Amino acid sequence: MNKVVVTRPFMGICGMQVCAHKDATDEEILAVCNQENPSGTSNGWSKVVREDKGEDSLFEGPNSQPVQCADDAERVHFIVLC
Repeated sequence: MNKVVVTRPFMGICGMQVCAHKDATDEEILAVCNQENPSGTSNGWSKVVREDKGEDSLFEGPNSQPVQCADDAERVHFIVLC
């Protein structure tokens, strides 16, 4: 399996989901996203969400990011924004 795989190409109008190896960098993730599923915006896919649980977190509590992949203990699911 590739280090980064697009799993949900559209999440709303400015998001997508990828499944990536735990050690994948933001640069590796964004490169795959922009190559395999271009956003159509001038900046392309530009942010990998990595939020910890906390008061000011966009994804608080059980929705913190990334999420453990149910199929592979070495992989996690990230939200990517444009």
